[in-house]
This record gives sequence, structure tokens and C-alpha cells, in this order.
Amino acid sequence: MGKLFGTDGVRGIVGSELTIDLAMKIGACTAKILKRSKKNITLLIGSDTRISKDALRLSLASGILSEGVNVIDLGIIPTPAVAYLIKRYNADGGFVISASHNPSEYNGIKVFNEYGYKLDDNLEEEVENLINEFQLNKNVNEVGTYKIAENAIDDYVSYLVSTIDRDLKGLKIGIDTANGAAYKTAELLFSKLNASYKIINNKPDGFNINLNAGSTHLEALQKFVIENNLDCGIAFDGDADRCLMIDNEGNVVDGDKILAICSKSLKEKELLKNNTIVGTVMSNLGLNKYCEKEKINFIATKVGDRYVLQNMIENNYILGGEQSGHIIFKNYATTGDGELTAIQILNIMQEKKQSLKELASIMEKYPQVLKNLEVSKENRDNYQNNKEIQDYIEKCTLKLNGEGRILVRPSGTENLIRVMLEGKNIEVINKICDEIIDFMKKEFK
Repeated sequence: MGKLFGTDGVRGIVGSELTIDLAMKIGACTAKILKRSKKNITLLIGSDTRISKDALRLSLASGILSEGVNVIDLGIIPTPAVAYLIKRYNADGGFVISASHNPSEYNGIKVFNEYGYKLDDNLEEEVENLINEFQLNKNVNEVGTYKIAENAIDDYVSYLVSTIDRDLKGLKIGIDTANGAAYKTAELLFSKLNASYKIINNKPDGFNINLNAGSTHLEALQKFVIENNLDCGIAFDGDADRCLMIDNEGNVVDGDKILAICSKSLKEKELLKNNTIVGTVMSNLGLNKYCEKEKINFIATKVGDRYVLQNMIENNYILGGEQSGHIIFKNYATTGDGELTAIQILNIMQEKKQSLKELASIMEKYPQVLKNLEVSKENRDNYQNNKEIQDYIEKCTLKLNGEGRILVRPSGTENLIRVMLEGKNIEVINKICDEIIDFMKKEFK
């Protein structure tokens, strides 16, 4: 068996890469490990709206129960809600059955510890090792109990409401729930906050999650905002742990701009801990330039919200995230939370009496080009040791005259090298990107 856990749990096509049998083993082996330090433990399970959720949920629960561990089933609920409710319900960990922004034929299993953080690499490795030698506990006298939560959505939404200090009355908002996990929570949340809202893509059928909808397909929401003369739009992904926004003119406000808006607000109130925000190497150069101008420290981690969070925890920072809309407010949450992010931005709009477009204008986004070069696994893993390639990349960097950057990195999952350029002139960076790829092709022959 290959490595199961990626940067965001186990994920794959249901029935081939992620099977019902595997879900049961993940449940049983995780439960076995988590119960070592405490007796009579309870684990939560939540899921998004995919058709495969019930088969995987019941199989996962069966594995957990077989180890004498109790289960509370939260039903369809966003990923960050599970992370929050672990602490609220004094549970010992939890699972989310979701493949985030992927199509419906995919699903995944994310695991959280008792603090609401994603399971660390060492524990994930232990789970994998146990799965390889798995044996089902057949003692029926040692099984756990199974309970369905009655107020999970209400408890989560009430908490979200408590994180801002005003309602949203007067704002006209468009919401795209991607036919995913936020299809119930979003309506309840914005009702409680007295916003005037219209929702699209909130009728899940098990197959339409993320289908031309949500944060990976913004066209429908952009059109909806303009046609309905709304103040802004909010797009979630399938499990609602990310959020992208649309201003009243249909312009995209991505995770980098959201970080800029929130960091400025926090700094003005002297609440930006250690005067620092955390992004990734893929954060737009415009965010760096914004931070330089505002005298805010910017830290870049590897791609992946778990690495952003790890850096925030280790260095006591409170704000970080990714361009894709995974934003972490560490004072309020232990993972990215799309709905939390949305209402923090809307709260700032209300407080400053500014439009989203005005708020987002504090950061100039640099044009970006990203192209992939298909290579052998050997070249993917070793290209950084090729002096000719490294010298050529450095030579190309000088052409940008300090007004851009080049990032060349291997894909973590495919035999690809990704070449990303940013700069003020899209034609120039596009040309340089092609030149780098052509040079690498020649080197690899």
C-alpha cells in the first residue's frame, strides 16, 4: 500500500482509491491510537454532501465502534465546524468525510485531534502502519456507542455570530454554497446576522457538489452579483473551509487580498500579534509589497494550510492563509473557515462603511503565469541539483528588475515541475516562463 495521508488527510476516487473497507480500517486504527492515553473516548464525524458520504460515514463509524470508542454523528456540516465542536463537546478528536473542492466522484477523510488541529504527521504514520497489519476487534462486549447530534449546526452558527460585534443589516449579499456542506449553515448564519442575502447552488443532490459552482468556479456568482445589484458575493468550496469573495463590480477578492484587508484592520486596532501574517510561497507578490508598505512582517511557508497553521502555532501569530481562500484566524479557529472569513470581512465593511472594492484596493495584485512541465520522476526530484537550470533561472530573474519573481517547484503528487512567474507586465512574464520551460526541456533530453 502506498502512502495514504496527503497534506489534507486521505483522498481519492471512491471505490478504487478510497474504499468502504479502507474507511473502516482508518476509523478502527485511529480510534485504537487515540484511546491509548484515555479511556471512554468520543470521536465526532461530519461530512459534506457527496453521494458516497453515508457508506463511508457508516463504515468509518463501524471501525471506531469496534474499538470500544464512542461516536457522535454531526451529519452534513462544514469541516471547520467539526474542528470547533470537538472542543465545544469535549470530544477527543473527529473526522470529516469530504474531498473539499474536488468533484463528487472523489471523497476523503480528514482527521482532527482533541484540540481541533489536523492530526500530525507522526500520528498519521502510526495509523498507516496499523492499517497494514489490521485485524478487526471481534469482541462485541467492547463496542462503543453511537449518537446523532441534535444541535450541531445551531451550536456552530451561534459561535460564528459571537465572533463579530455588529450585525450585517443593510448589506446585500450573494452566496454560493457550491451545493456543499454550507448549504444549511450559511442560510442560518446570515439570517441571524440580519443580512439581506440571496443564495445560489444550495440544493445538493449528492452529485452536484462543486459542479460549476463555488470557489473554484466563480463565473456564476460574478454574474449573479452584477445582475442583482448586490454589494458583494461569497463563494465557499465543498466543505466550506475556504472562501473567495466578489465585489459589487464582479472583481475577485482572493485569499491574498482578504489577508491584506484583515491585517490592516487588526493592525489599526493594535491586535495584529507580533505584527506578522503568514502566507505561502504561492502568495502573490502584491501581498509582499503591501506588507512592506504597511510595515507588516510577511512569512512564507510551503504550500498547504497545515504548514501555514504550523508556523502560526510555533511563532504565536494569529492571521495566515492561502491565495485559494483558506484563511486562519487563530483567535477563533484551529483551521481555515470560509464562513468565519466571510463575516470578518463583512464586519470590516460595516465598521469602516467602505465597499469591498475600496477595502481590496489597498493591495495591487501582480499578474501571474503558472505553467507545468511534464517530466520523469527522476527529473522532478533532482532538477534542483542541475546547475545550468539554476543559473538560467537566476539569469531570468534579473530580467524582472526587482519588479517580479520566479518560483520553480516540483508537484507533490504528479510528475510535473511547476513554473510560476509574477511581474507587472503579463507579456514579459509569459515570454520568460516559456523560455524557462524550453530551457529545461533541452536539459532533460
